Amino acid sequence: MHTFSKLKKVPMMPYSKNMNEEAKAKARKPKPPTFVSRFSTTFSAMARKPLLKQTLATLFLLFVLYAIFNAFFQPTDSSAFDAAATFSSASSVLLSGATTKSPAINVFLYDLPRRFTSDVIHHHALARGGASRATPDDDAAAPKYPGHQHMAEWYLFADLSRAESERAGSGSPVVLVADPEEADLFFVPFFSSLSLIVNPVRPPGSNSGSEKPVYSDEENQEALVEWLEKQEYWKRNSGRDHVIVASDPNAMYRVIDRVRNAVLLVSDFGRLRPDQGSLVKDVVVPYSHRIRTYQGDAGVEDRNTLLFFMGNRYRKEGGKIRDILFKILENEKDVIIKHGAQSRESRRAASQGMHTSKFCLHHAGDTPSACRLFDAIVSLCIPVIVSDNIELPFEDTIDYRKLAVFIETSSAIKPGYLVSKLRALTPDRVLAYQKELKEVKRYFEYEEPDGTVNEIWRQVSKKLPLIKLMINREKRLFGKEVECSCVCTNQTAVRTL
Repeated sequence: MHTFSKLKKVPMMPYSKNMNEEAKAKARKPKPPTFVSRFSTTFSAMARKPLLKQTLATLFLLFVLYAIFNAFFQPTDSSAFDAAATFSSASSVLLSGATTKSPAINVFLYDLPRRFTSDVIHHHALARGGASRATPDDDAAAPKYPGHQHMAEWYLFADLSRAESERAGSGSPVVLVADPEEADLFFVPFFSSLSLIVNPVRPPGSNSGSEKPVYSDEENQEALVEWLEKQEYWKRNSGRDHVIVASDPNAMYRVIDRVRNAVLLVSDFGRLRPDQGSLVKDVVVPYSHRIRTYQGDAGVEDRNTLLFFMGNRYRKEGGKIRDILFKILENEKDVIIKHGAQSRESRRAASQGMHTSKFCLHHAGDTPSACRLFDAIVSLCIPVIVSDNIELPFEDTIDYRKLAVFIETSSAIKPGYLVSKLRALTPDRVLAYQKELKEVKRYFEYEEPDGTVNEIWRQVSKKLPLIKLMINREKRLFGKEVECSCVCTNQTAVRTL
């Protein structure tokens, strides 16, 4: 043990001594400054400088750190710079308040045989016992389209008939093209609603219902579809890229199944089956108002009548509610509700009544919509809508809750319910409704430069992606007709949206 102790101590003592000396030497040797120590030293020095210099130095250091991090740890992908530039550009556009316009849609206007355009006007004049400005053989005279509540067909045709130089500054979202190969959409200018009004006309002096009418809307409808089905561009895509106006609820009724692929411009879906019309496929267009537009400002001072309605009391189908509401409202204070047919005298009385009333009643006619809704809007008379299944124009742009009062039919027919609801609205709330009506009024003015016509074209142009989808889809199905419930039925389309 003694010997082992000696042997053990001999090597250990010098080794221990050498280690201690080396450690002390290393301790005395200055270490190179680390990044953290440099940052700490700099920060300590900054603490002794004025506040402004400290702040600037801190920002500079942060910038250097950010640059080093991006240089060594982030990939140099050009797409990142492109995305950043795009974002910067988009941000500047948003901040400046600028808006980007969608490219215009090319529309080709069919040159239909006179039978479907000017001849319809001619026969309308004859049916009214007058003389037409243009006869079927008179190509020089310009026909004068008569006024009625479904004039969208005329205003759209007249818009496309203008020289493109006149349309260039109109803000229209569609461009008229002369070459059908350049067209995105094809407009069919058949005056379907006016043709329906003309029909039937019996020969002069005829007392028998067996004689053939001078004019037949049904024959016109059949002839139009036969003409279309011979056209190359109709056959190419089964009519899906064609636009047809059928704004009267009964227009095109005889041939609707043969043109249902087209974009239909309708006033509502009251007379269409779910597989014929759809909110997704078609466009709801407003009636043309038949009373003069109110030129005054919003206000309740000159509107002493609470609620106004003038129109036919007795209607079919959903319009039967009119008679019920007549019985409930005709003896109410500050309410004017009277029976009246369409005439120049009635329109004058209706203008006066709407311009001096706070609220205007709109209940369903034979179909869910009627022209008086749009008469009320241009009168700044707040619509009271009692029509549960109504579809409204341009509802992606207009929030109708801000400008109209909606009352469920089951509640409206309770005595006292409707008028008590209206009387509970404060003057400030009434004024807010009127101001909103004034804001959106141009959407219902067909003769406004950027009014109804341009808005209809905007709505039609939005259908183009769906049209292309359906065309391409049908091509891959080898011509087989497959159920398409998400597009082809109005009810499913509402749920899907």
